[in-house]
Amino acid sequence: MDEATLGALGLTLRVASLATLFALIPGVPLAYVLARFEFLGKGVLSTVVSLPLVLPPTAVGYLLLRMLGARGFLGRETLGIDLGILLTYKAAVLAATVMATPLVVRTARVAFEGIDPRLEQMARTLGHGPFRTFLRFTLPMASRGLLAAALLGFTRAVGEFGATVTIAGNIPGQTQTLASAIFSAQQVGDQREAAFLLGVALAVGFVAVLASERLVRSAPRSSLARGSRRRRARP
Repeated sequence: MDEATLGALGLTLRVASLATLFALIPGVPLAYVLARFEFLGKGVLSTVVSLPLVLPPTAVGYLLLRMLGARGFLGRETLGIDLGILLTYKAAVLAATVMATPLVVRTARVAFEGIDPRLEQMARTLGHGPFRTFLRFTLPMASRGLLAAALLGFTRAVGEFGATVTIAGNIPGQTQTLASAIFSAQQVGDQREAAFLLGVALAVGFVAVLASERLVRSAPRSSLARGSRRRRARP
């Protein structure tokens, strides 16, 4: 494995780790809001968050490019300063974050929906406010599902290509990730390198998805939910 390959792998892990963190920060609270509250526009918000799942990655990359371009919403002419994001590893992190966030939100939402709301209500009757209840009770109960969300988000970030190459390019040693390195190796006919990188991507994806499946299936059920099922099972 040459230096360029090691660099691509290292950058991929760095980008995916940062993207997962940045996806979790807004994704977890948003997932909780979607799981617990009913409000006008909830369906629209959920749809907008999920759009990167159904849009072509290159289309997402194009939207980001237009937004960050000189005349874009976050461009140099609009803000008066150059954010210095395009064609850097920061652009790769941004693209991976946008593509990973829907998976994080959807998986975390399922985790929160699996928690009996009565447990949170009981905590509040004991004097805990909403924020304290969320931190001390809701998050620990949903921890397995949230870890699964992080794993799926990380895996999606590792495999991101279309949006990344659109705004970050494919510069060896600077913005070339695992996915773009596979593309480059295939383009130049280096089948051995492409096969090796493909094997790494398959291994990472398989382990992450398998771990997330086990975490979700082994998530502890609430005692109130178990009790209600026992009562229904009694003759």
